[in-house]
Amino acid sequence: MADLIDPAPPRRGLVRSWSESPIAVRIGILYVLSRLVTTGFFLIAAALSGPTSRFGENATLGSLALGWDAQWYWFAALNGYPADLPTNDAGQVAENAWAFMPIYAYLARLIGIPLGSWGAGAVLLSLVAGFFACLVLFRMLRTRLDEGAALWAVLFFASGPLAGLFQVGYAESLFLLMLFLSILVVMRRKYAWLYLLIPLMGYTRPGVLAFALFLGLHGIHWWITRRTEPLPTRQIVHIVLAGLLAVVVGFSWQVIAGAVTGDAGAYLATELAWRRNWIGDASAHFIPFEGWVLAAGFWFQAWGLGAVMGYVALGILVLGLAALLLFEPHVKRLGPEIRLWSASYLVYLLLVFFPQSSVFRLLVPLSPLWGAAAIPRSRAWRVGVLVACLALQWWWIYNMYALANAYWQIP
Repeated sequence: MADLIDPAPPRRGLVRSWSESPIAVRIGILYVLSRLVTTGFFLIAAALSGPTSRFGENATLGSLALGWDAQWYWFAALNGYPADLPTNDAGQVAENAWAFMPIYAYLARLIGIPLGSWGAGAVLLSLVAGFFACLVLFRMLRTRLDEGAALWAVLFFASGPLAGLFQVGYAESLFLLMLFLSILVVMRRKYAWLYLLIPLMGYTRPGVLAFALFLGLHGIHWWITRRTEPLPTRQIVHIVLAGLLAVVVGFSWQVIAGAVTGDAGAYLATELAWRRNWIGDASAHFIPFEGWVLAAGFWFQAWGLGAVMGYVALGILVLGLAALLLFEPHVKRLGPEIRLWSASYLVYLLLVFFPQSSVFRLLVPLSPLWGAAAIPRSRAWRVGVLVACLALQWWWIYNMYALANAYWQIP
């Protein structure tokens, strides 16, 4: 794959043919090659799956693709959302479909009708959405980087540690497509598109509240820098209205869940049900930032390092990420929109998430930062990053789908 982007000098015919091909064709070739590699990883994982794995000794490519959260999307598509919240033996709200947004689930069902199954529709939807997400990511990064760097960034994205998500029944591919389109239209100041994209994004998977914060920070940044780029009143109106729409959409699912179940706290109670798998019923109510504080103590005590070390590590992590977005020169070259989105999404994760093995998957919306990794022009660097991406991708698939332990290895 690396040679296709940065071929050796003697192969001039191939170089010319490659460089003259439409960008969609080049990205398509890289995407297909990446998917073939990922398929190979999944086949090996299926062969290695054993009796202690969630998938058992007879795992197949299909069973892996439809494992874990894919089962919840399938359940929501076929059975809808429960009017009566399920409870555990202690009377607490148990895991249920309200934690999973409807667009991916129902669109996969629609696509799956002619294919004969929801699973086929889900995998096809993920694959196609992933390809178009690659195209949009290229357009986004091309506004700041040269064509070669943008193409390398797309290859890192398509072959990255979490690239397995492009071919399983998860909503990430579709969400990333909507997210990248939304960031791109903000970069191009085409805000009217957000009135369509924000609801689609918001009902595909959680995260649209982070986009509301991003729009607020974007508006503030533009106001501060309005001497270099004038800020028309109509654009202020668009930014404010789109931000308010993102807030409304972001909280609406909680309202819908409350209306259907008769429990105003149904959605938050459902999300907290997953947290109890690690720390029990630490809190009956959602408290912002609590998840990371509890996790810092929990995990570091489990690793024998002590809770205090966990809190120190959490502080260093937050400061390190802030410094990266503020000062790292390659990240700064990506422009304010990508940096502000990254900051907004990290703040959102700090507010709402309890970190465990799923944290790797939840970091995928930061994928525009692959552009920073592609900026150094050294071929050795870029090939090294690609090799690291593939190695980490295998590590993730091996842990989440071959070992597939329901406590330590959850995608």
